[in-house]
Amino acid sequence: MNLIIDANIIFAALIKESKTTEIILDISITLYAPEYVLLEIEQHTKEILEKTSRKKEELEQIIHLLKKIITIIPKNEIQQYIPEAKKITSDQDDIMYIALALKLHCPLWSNDKALKKQEKITVYNTTELIKILYKKDEQSK
Repeated sequence: MNLIIDANIIFAALIKESKTTEIILDISITLYAPEYVLLEIEQHTKEILEKTSRKKEELEQIIHLLKKIITIIPKNEIQQYIPEAKKITSDQDDIMYIALALKLHCPLWSNDKALKKQEKITVYNTTELIKILYKKDEQSK
Protein backbone atom coordinates (compact mmCIF):
# COMPACT_ATOMS: atom_id res chain seq x y z
CA MET A 1 0.00 0.00 0.00
CA ASN A 2 1.25 3.47 -0.89
CA LEU A 3 0.46 6.36 1.45
CA ILE A 4 1.31 10.01 1.87
CA ILE A 5 2.17 10.53 5.54
CA ASP A 6 1.20 13.81 7.21
CA ALA A 7 3.47 15.50 9.73
CA ASN A 8 0.92 15.00 12.52
CA ILE A 9 1.35 11.23 12.13
CA ILE A 10 5.13 11.56 12.27
CA PHE A 11 4.84 13.76 15.37
CA ALA A 12 2.71 11.10 17.08
CA ALA A 13 5.35 8.45 16.32
CA LEU A 14 8.14 10.72 17.57
CA ILE A 15 6.34 11.42 20.84
CA LYS A 16 5.71 7.79 21.79
CA GLU A 17 5.86 4.28 20.44
CA SER A 18 2.40 3.08 19.45
CA LYS A 19 0.36 1.43 16.71
CA THR A 20 1.33 4.45 14.56
CA THR A 21 4.97 3.46 14.88
CA GLU A 22 4.10 -0.13 13.98
CA ILE A 23 2.33 1.01 10.80
CA ILE A 24 5.25 3.26 9.82
CA LEU A 25 7.62 0.31 10.17
CA ASP A 26 5.32 -2.07 8.24
CA ILE A 27 7.31 -3.16 5.18
CA SER A 28 4.12 -3.67 3.15
CA ILE A 29 3.52 0.10 3.22
CA THR A 30 5.46 2.60 1.15
CA LEU A 31 5.38 6.05 2.70
CA TYR A 32 5.84 9.35 0.89
CA ALA A 33 5.98 12.94 2.11
CA PRO A 34 6.68 16.29 0.52
CA GLU A 35 10.04 17.80 1.46
CA TYR A 36 8.01 20.36 3.41
CA VAL A 37 7.66 17.71 6.14
CA LEU A 38 11.35 18.16 7.00
CA LEU A 39 10.74 21.84 7.74
CA GLU A 40 7.71 20.97 9.87
CA ILE A 41 9.72 18.45 11.90
CA GLU A 42 12.49 21.00 12.42
CA GLN A 43 9.99 23.68 13.48
CA HIS A 44 8.30 21.38 16.02
CA THR A 45 11.29 19.50 17.47
CA LYS A 46 11.30 21.54 20.68
CA GLU A 47 7.56 20.96 21.17
CA ILE A 48 8.00 17.22 20.51
CA LEU A 49 10.82 17.04 23.07
CA GLU A 50 8.54 18.69 25.65
CA LYS A 51 5.82 16.06 25.03
CA THR A 52 8.01 12.96 24.94
CA SER A 53 10.07 11.08 27.47
CA ARG A 54 12.75 10.57 24.82
CA LYS A 55 16.14 12.25 25.07
CA LYS A 56 17.21 14.63 22.30
CA GLU A 57 19.76 12.13 20.93
CA GLU A 58 17.17 9.35 20.76
CA LEU A 59 14.73 11.67 18.99
CA GLU A 60 17.41 12.63 16.46
CA GLN A 61 18.12 8.93 15.79
CA ILE A 62 14.42 8.25 15.20
CA ILE A 63 14.14 11.24 12.85
CA HIS A 64 17.15 9.93 10.95
CA LEU A 65 15.49 6.49 10.67
CA LEU A 66 12.22 8.06 9.48
CA LYS A 67 14.11 9.90 6.74
CA LYS A 68 15.28 6.50 5.48
CA ILE A 69 11.82 4.92 5.65
CA ILE A 70 9.82 7.79 4.12
CA THR A 71 10.44 8.73 0.50
CA ILE A 72 10.77 12.52 0.46
CA ILE A 73 9.49 14.16 -2.73
CA PRO A 74 11.02 17.54 -3.68
CA LYS A 75 8.70 20.51 -4.17
CA ASN A 76 9.67 20.88 -7.83
CA GLU A 77 8.16 17.43 -8.52
CA ILE A 78 4.74 18.46 -7.17
CA GLN A 79 4.78 22.11 -8.26
CA GLN A 80 2.23 21.60 -11.04
CA TYR A 81 -0.30 20.14 -8.54
CA ILE A 82 -0.10 23.04 -6.07
CA PRO A 83 -2.74 25.24 -7.78
CA GLU A 84 -5.28 22.39 -7.63
CA ALA A 85 -4.30 21.61 -4.04
CA LYS A 86 -4.94 25.25 -3.10
CA LYS A 87 -8.48 24.87 -4.45
CA ILE A 88 -9.00 21.84 -2.19
CA THR A 89 -7.70 23.43 1.02
CA SER A 90 -6.91 26.89 2.30
CA ASP A 91 -4.66 25.49 5.05
CA GLN A 92 -1.09 26.32 4.01
CA ASP A 93 0.25 23.35 6.01
CA ASP A 94 -1.85 20.88 3.99
CA ILE A 95 -1.26 22.11 0.45
CA MET A 96 1.96 20.18 -0.18
CA TYR A 97 0.48 16.92 1.14
CA ILE A 98 -2.59 17.27 -1.06
CA ALA A 99 -0.43 18.18 -4.07
CA LEU A 100 1.63 15.03 -3.50
CA ALA A 101 -1.51 12.89 -3.13
CA LEU A 102 -2.76 14.31 -6.44
CA LYS A 103 0.56 13.51 -8.13
CA LEU A 104 0.88 9.96 -6.79
CA HIS A 105 -2.85 9.13 -6.86
CA CYS A 106 -2.69 7.61 -3.43
CA PRO A 107 -4.35 8.21 -0.06
CA LEU A 108 -3.15 10.55 2.64
CA TRP A 109 -2.63 9.30 6.20
CA SER A 110 -3.57 12.14 8.53
CA ASN A 111 -5.42 12.72 11.77
CA ASP A 112 -6.37 16.22 10.60
CA LYS A 113 -10.18 16.33 10.76
CA ALA A 114 -10.39 19.25 8.32
CA LEU A 115 -8.65 17.18 5.63
CA LYS A 116 -11.37 14.53 5.93
CA LYS A 117 -14.00 17.10 4.92
CA GLN A 118 -12.71 17.54 1.37
CA GLU A 119 -13.71 14.96 -1.26
CA LYS A 120 -10.92 15.11 -3.86
CA ILE A 121 -8.45 12.76 -2.18
CA THR A 122 -8.86 9.84 0.18
CA VAL A 123 -7.71 10.55 3.72
CA TYR A 124 -7.34 7.80 6.32
CA ASN A 125 -6.88 8.52 9.99
CA THR A 126 -4.87 6.10 12.09
CA THR A 127 -7.94 4.25 13.39
CA GLU A 128 -9.23 3.67 9.85
CA LEU A 129 -5.81 2.53 8.67
CA ILE A 130 -5.53 0.02 11.52
CA LYS A 131 -8.93 -1.42 10.50
CA ILE A 132 -7.89 -1.64 6.85
CA LEU A 133 -4.57 -3.31 7.67
CA TYR A 134 -6.10 -5.63 10.27
CA LYS A 135 -8.86 -6.70 7.89
CA LYS A 136 -6.23 -7.43 5.23
CA ASP A 137 -4.23 -9.53 7.74
CA GLU A 138 -7.36 -11.46 8.77
CA GLN A 139 -8.25 -12.23 5.15
CA SER A 140 -4.82 -13.71 4.48
CA LYS A 141 -5.12 -16.24 7.34
